[in-house]
Amino acid sequence: MRVLVVEDDPNLRQSLVEALRREGYLISEAGDGNAALEVLGGQDVELVLLDRDLPGLDGDAVCRTLMALRHPARVLMLTAAGTLADRVAGLDLGADDYLAKPFAFTELLARMRALTRRQETRPAPVVTVGDLTIDTARRLVERGGRPVRVTSKEFGVLACLAQADGGFVTVDDLLEEVWEDPYERTRGVVKVVVYGLRRKLGQPDLIDSVAGHGYRLAAS
Repeated sequence: MRVLVVEDDPNLRQSLVEALRREGYLISEAGDGNAALEVLGGQDVELVLLDRDLPGLDGDAVCRTLMALRHPARVLMLTAAGTLADRVAGLDLGADDYLAKPFAFTELLARMRALTRRQETRPAPVVTVGDLTIDTARRLVERGGRPVRVTSKEFGVLACLAQADGGFVTVDDLLEEVWEDPYERTRGVVKVVVYGLRRKLGQPDLIDSVAGHGYRLAAS
């Protein structure tokens, strides 16, 4: 697995690079946002450890660019700004996870493993439900041949529902699978994400909900 470490502090970047290499990861590195995009354009990177507070082209801009390009790499955002509002903002940009500095290296590894497991356990790269197509490898969604742009959380929920093969997925299972931070795991946040998905996917509605059972995808 190739990991791109994007950090402007040379000492921290070098420490991360050396420690991750000892763990067996293939590592590329960049000290600013422009250099990061160059690496991502030329190498097969699967995970980006992205400092949010980069000089020049900051981490937010890099994350937005990856979303716009529909780049398949997962993003773990690292930043000294660790309030709930900061975490929500980072995730809304398209980051898959968010870790506040200073952090324990063991926690960083655990979050990286969690993101990797999600990639490895996906049963099929492309799932089709009616006229809805979900490319889980490239993280692309289309309905009726029309691209649908979704957030990281919306994609996570949609992928879980698609892989259930028509079965119901409970709210608790969605929270466990899609939301890393336990402080963000509330039933209300699932309702908000599902509402956003329904609005973006359009009519007829593909998402069934049954009290006590959860949600499922049903072909139109």
